[in-house]
Amino acid sequence: MDPRDSALAEALRLAGTPRSREALPVLAQFASAGQPDALYALAGFFWCGDPVPQDLPRGRELIRRAAEAGHKVARVAYTNLLGNGVAGARDWAAALRRLETEAKTDPARARSLALLASMSLDEDGEPRVIPAEQRLSVAPFVSLYSGAFSEAECGFLIDIAMPALAPSLVGDGAGQEVRREVRTSEDMTIAWMMEDPAVHALNRRLAALSATRPEQAEALLILRYVPGQEYRPHVDWDGGENGRVATALVYLNDDYEGGETLFVKTGLKVKGRKGDVLVFRSATPDGSFDPLSEHAGLPVRSGTKFLASRWIHARRYAP
Repeated sequence: MDPRDSALAEALRLAGTPRSREALPVLAQFASAGQPDALYALAGFFWCGDPVPQDLPRGRELIRRAAEAGHKVARVAYTNLLGNGVAGARDWAAALRRLETEAKTDPARARSLALLASMSLDEDGEPRVIPAEQRLSVAPFVSLYSGAFSEAECGFLIDIAMPALAPSLVGDGAGQEVRREVRTSEDMTIAWMMEDPAVHALNRRLAALSATRPEQAEALLILRYVPGQEYRPHVDWDGGENGRVATALVYLNDDYEGGETLFVKTGLKVKGRKGDVLVFRSATPDGSFDPLSEHAGLPVRSGTKFLASRWIHARRYAP
């Protein structure tokens, strides 16, 4: 074996371990020569901030270079980032052109492209129409949009999440995420690099329904609740300079019993049908915390509940 190949293989192996810092100079050397695997591994370092300081624009640029060098995963990731504009410029038209090419050989990308074709979007990926609002409550502010997502769109999100569902975690107040009885569901985050153009179009629809911009929200979270699982009373508000002020929930199915969304201080109970979107605000009109927004996901009694959640901040949140 060529010693250079051996050195690269060892660096790539170390890249995913606690010894990743040892791989850094070797990967940097190969990346400077345009080696696609080295470029993508180095991109991961800067994207995640380990073992180097986080630098998302630099990570995105390395992903672009890896894609141009022929790295298949990087090619898909860069298309997604072009479509959503995370950590760099957004070019929706270019993302769609790339997706059309990828769809010729990748069934997952073909499904994304077909789903996009079924949506009514303008040239920038914005929804042309949204369903009428049904105001359920003024205090707290709660609105329901019936049939905002199609059956195919709901199934698409469930299928993305299924292979990667893991126990839901909550903050422990010390900066760590831990498993607690308050939240017993399983979930999967469609992270920025995974947010393909179809998912991004759905996120833009949620932004339109909540009268916000898509970049104000965290990445879309898909949740699964089986019988007995629940999310006990809690608030989504998290304070801070740019805290969460609103939430959009998408009911991805309705063939289960229990699992209603309960606003505990007012008694409002909602069980949406498949495709319905519930939007509620954790902040009052003056921007302060609304204690009436405390809510719970009641225990599922039978069947399996799937939900998508989008936490929305006061200002831009996405990098």
